[in-house]
Amino acid sequence: MVCIRDDGYPASLERNKIYRVVPDQEAERQGDLRVIDESGDDYLYSADRFVGIEVPTAVSASLREASHP
Repeated sequence: MVCIRDDGYPASLERNKIYRVVPDQEAERQGDLRVIDESGDDYLYSADRFVGIEVPTAVSASLREASHP
């Protein structure tokens, strides 16, 4: 997901940055997403702060590697 709004969370989210989302059906039913933010931990944010994107396979693999040091 790409963050399109970081208002109110300048230390936690960065506009136009790609973030990993942790599946959480309950949160999604309530209009939220569980996002791994700048702290490195996952927190709930309103889904309207993000837009889903499809990334090329190489980018996806690189993102997975970066999230598992």
